[in-house]
Amino acid sequence: MTAVLVATIALALLPLGTTTSAVAASPKRWSDLKPAESWANSAIQFVAGTNAWMRDFGPNPDGTYPFRPDLLETRKYFARAAVKAFAPTAVVDPSITFSDLPTTDPFYRWMAIAVKMGWMVRTSQEAIGPDNPVSMATVHRVLVLALGMGSTAYALNHLHTNDGVTFTEPVNFGSTLLGMRIGLRYDSATNAQNVNPNSPMPRYQVAYSLYKAKTLASWVVPWVEGQYAGVVLPHMGPQRLAVVQWGLRYVGYPYIWAGEWGFNTPEPAALGGQTVPGFDCSGFAWWVMRADDGGAWEIDPPRPYPGWALPQRVAADMAAVGAKIPYAQLLPGDLMFYSSSGSGIDHVDVYIGNGFSLDSSGSPGGVTIMPVASGWYRDHFVHGRRLIPAPPTGS
Repeated sequence: MTAVLVATIALALLPLGTTTSAVAASPKRWSDLKPAESWANSAIQFVAGTNAWMRDFGPNPDGTYPFRPDLLETRKYFARAAVKAFAPTAVVDPSITFSDLPTTDPFYRWMAIAVKMGWMVRTSQEAIGPDNPVSMATVHRVLVLALGMGSTAYALNHLHTNDGVTFTEPVNFGSTLLGMRIGLRYDSATNAQNVNPNSPMPRYQVAYSLYKAKTLASWVVPWVEGQYAGVVLPHMGPQRLAVVQWGLRYVGYPYIWAGEWGFNTPEPAALGGQTVPGFDCSGFAWWVMRADDGGAWEIDPPRPYPGWALPQRVAADMAAVGAKIPYAQLLPGDLMFYSSSGSGIDHVDVYIGNGFSLDSSGSPGGVTIMPVASGWYRDHFVHGRRLIPAPPTGS
């Protein structure tokens, strides 16, 4: 590759709005960015070219830099990048030590500050796992807390009903959800680039998350936090509780067109096209609600309840069956149907009460708890459908 071509590519990879004077001040050229990862190029240039947060490897003899986009990012490298980006003047608390990282290690400072800030946590043996790959859930936790959203994440981590039933949630549930809502994860059009909360993160995906966190418009964080202020779910019977509890465990799973399963084991042989767990909107409703039908795979187990008759697979077909429930009469576990154009049903999610649903859609890139009492969801809601029989009046 000629020097002129390398320089031209480097200029094309700059974020929108970057001037040529900025290029002159920090002329970073990358030797290993691939066409398949072009969606991350602006992010990489921002976090490792314009800024040095993820500029982790020295230059090649020709003056270009390797970024190593496919390399799994380790916890120590991510801690260094996050501290440089969000807390560059923070000082170490010398009382923080690690059983697996000596204080003389060059990365001790960054990991100690990340722990001091509450972004990362040690194990009960005071280990920090510096060389372990960083997961999507950890990336979201660090960045969500660095953005000051800790109190909202805490409330979501303790989601409960108004009669005191607390749900069991995955570790870092609240920050995973908030990270999805503020757009920290790339919504990939291909299964190969989709990740779930426990997935190890390659460097190009970490770069994208860090870039998004540092370039959010000022209104985004308070707007998202306001949607979950005082979040609490209503009293519900055991069947509806079971539905909500099961659905919550999939928050953070990716949006996959035609996706309909969340197994954490290799793909069942009978499922032809889906290679990683994840859901489209109706696939998630199917996964949460439908009874086993003797088809290609069974959902019970692992799901701890048998489900209800739902032979329809797509949103429009689901909406065409049963009585039409108005918004004011929705109960947790009811299906909610929407029309984005007004000419037909094209979206479905599962209501969980008090103006919230469990929803898988492309804009946050997967499964979240979505506020549906106002905004797009309320404006485009058409009707609901009830699969779980309503409780007796007064119960």
